[in-house]
Amino acid sequence: MDHSIRNRDRKSDSREPPSIKDVARIAGVSIATVSRCINDPERVRAPTRKRVQDAIRQTGYSPNTLAQSFRRGKTKVIMVVLPSVGDPFFTEVMSGIREVAAEKGYSLLINETQFNTMTADEIGAMVVSRQADGIVLLASVSPFGTEVLSSKSNRRLPVVVGCEIVSLESTGYPSVHIDNQAAAREMTDYLIDQGHKRIAFIHGQDASLLTKDREDGYRASMSAAGLNIEEGLITGGNLTIGDTIEATRRLLGHPKRPTAIFCANDEMAMGCLHAIKSAGLSVPGDVSVVGFDDIRYAEILDPPLTTVYQPAHQIGERVMYRLFREIEEGRSVNTEPEIVPHKLVIRDSVAPPPRTVG
Repeated sequence: MDHSIRNRDRKSDSREPPSIKDVARIAGVSIATVSRCINDPERVRAPTRKRVQDAIRQTGYSPNTLAQSFRRGKTKVIMVVLPSVGDPFFTEVMSGIREVAAEKGYSLLINETQFNTMTADEIGAMVVSRQADGIVLLASVSPFGTEVLSSKSNRRLPVVVGCEIVSLESTGYPSVHIDNQAAAREMTDYLIDQGHKRIAFIHGQDASLLTKDREDGYRASMSAAGLNIEEGLITGGNLTIGDTIEATRRLLGHPKRPTAIFCANDEMAMGCLHAIKSAGLSVPGDVSVVGFDDIRYAEILDPPLTTVYQPAHQIGERVMYRLFREIEEGRSVNTEPEIVPHKLVIRDSVAPPPRTVG
């Protein structure tokens, strides 16, 4: 019996590790498509990415061209963790990241958190085994978990946060972002200057510190102007168009309908515009709408969207230069955030409140 067990163990130990061919077969796509999903995911349609990412999890495949380079001390790979490669704002951030990575001779390993392509344990294993020379965190909620980010042994792996502080555990890492609270306060001040008093705010996920900063800026502006925030005028849109449509319908059904709605990002503002028009109302005639980010679609919406501009490409570049400083120094020499400038972009989605609403 012992011999047969040992023989079975030898057989199981001798099995070939999962390959990219296995992933392609299970996902029903070509090997080239799997490679694109790993290395250039924004070129692949979301449903196909999802199938490939599910197959990677099912097989346990690790795109490990890295093992030999570990022994040489450098992987020449940077891991980028972001919510969605299809998000217009992060697409622009990624263009800056890619530019600097190419300049430095590095490849990118992209982890998209909305599809849960890697569990916290899997990412933690990559951190511990140094399957990348550094990590850029762009996700609104960190996929690492407290134990990964806060472990002293893992702090040897350089991490830079882009766009926002993703979690309280990540506050000890260098970051590059705008002053979200100040920007939101300026936008709310602008709406108040236009005569608005009942201003609603649609935020993202409850766990997102980014949208909390923007909500804090909105609250600070309202408080400074002596304006009360009526119950029900702050609601969640989960950073998606669909959820924001539902959130906007709730606001439009409020006993005292808001005259202006501040959305925590431009994609939510798109959903807000759709819901207002579907209700037979006009923007800005009945309700003014503003967003945040100034994505490339903002100026061609109907009406063109008033929003906060973030220098997305510059953020991507600055994050990478900061990360390479960390890699070269081998430690965090400066964890102070690098604040890049923002500006209000005034377009046609804001007007003074209608006199009939009062």
